[in-house]
Amino acid sequence: IVHADTPTLLNNLARNDIAAQVAIYLKLTDRLAAAGAGCVAITSIAGHFPIEAFKAVSPLPVIDMITEVRRVIHDRGFQRLGILGTRTVMETKLYGAVPTVSIVPPAGQDLADVHEAYVTMAASGLVTDDQWSTFNRASQTLLRDHGTQAIVLGGTDLALAFTEDHAPFPLIDCAALHADAIEAFCRA
Repeated sequence: IVHADTPTLLNNLARNDIAAQVAIYLKLTDRLAAAGAGCVAITSIAGHFPIEAFKAVSPLPVIDMITEVRRVIHDRGFQRLGILGTRTVMETKLYGAVPTVSIVPPAGQDLADVHEAYVTMAASGLVTDDQWSTFNRASQTLLRDHGTQAIVLGGTDLALAFTEDHAPFPLIDCAALHADAIEAFCRA
């Protein structure tokens, strides 16, 4: 296990500096490979912004969360989905990685409120009642007013607020799907 610096990652994400983040991932992956690792997984959804560029140069197989999410969306037959996460994840509609469906981010103040609630929640590791309400309100609006079929939890820490068993709406939990793919790879 190695750890990328979150503030640096978020800065690179905000600047869309793919080359800088891939260089960081390569350095960390080289350490993992030297220690005998058989694969690498970036467990941050925000950290997937340069995933295609990283996969092209990684010395280890990459267990890619976006590939897993794309597969589940296809298998479940979804056509229109809402999304929660950081501003960048929402505005880029999960980095544009699922072009076969319409992904709808919250609009206007809801987008700003979800981003702020998410970043604050992720930093603290706890979800408050107000943050939960912000996420739920935005999700209900996306489902009711924008015809979405489910909500993509496009932030790793959103599992603090919702799980498939305990959510007031249908969802796609990107982090849970990624964890399942990592487990499957390790068992194979």
